Amino acid sequence: MAGRTKIWIADKMKELMKTKSIDKIRVSEICKLADIERPTFYYHFKDKYDLVVWIFLSDAYKTDVISAESAAKAMAKMRMDFIFYKRAYDDLSQNALWQYMLEYFVKRYENEAQKKLNTDVLDAQLKYSIRLYCYGCVGMTKEWLLNDNTTSAEIIVKMMFESMPNNMRNIYFQDL
Repeated sequence: MAGRTKIWIADKMKELMKTKSIDKIRVSEICKLADIERPTFYYHFKDKYDLVVWIFLSDAYKTDVISAESAAKAMAKMRMDFIFYKRAYDDLSQNALWQYMLEYFVKRYENEAQKKLNTDVLDAQLKYSIRLYCYGCVGMTKEWLLNDNTTSAEIIVKMMFESMPNNMRNIYFQDL
């Protein structure tokens, strides 16, 4: 039941974001549109920014970060939710989505490297490469989403994977 309530609230937030930026949306508006009381909202989310991050993360959890097919599907879904992501990227508050995206993907790539290397500790150069790669991918995803109406998600993901530093590629794709 809680999962359905979160999805319902998220859908209403997306509706509001079609016409307003995040900073102009109030929790009371989300509650009114979702036909819920404020305590119900706050039971599930700390604030509207937490809700926006939850929307992103609920899609991101389904993505295999080292599968071109999975990554391309996720990016194509982002393009289908263009208004949501445009507004989320436009928000430059202290809780900006791009920062959560960066930290999420850094953690995913670090965890994947730890599994593949069978270690709990990654060397400083690999951690740096992962952060650099994730910064680039998050930034280029934003640029692609907001400014490029012609390049497919598959091509963008291919370019990202081809731009991956060799020390990362050697770990993630050693079996290929």
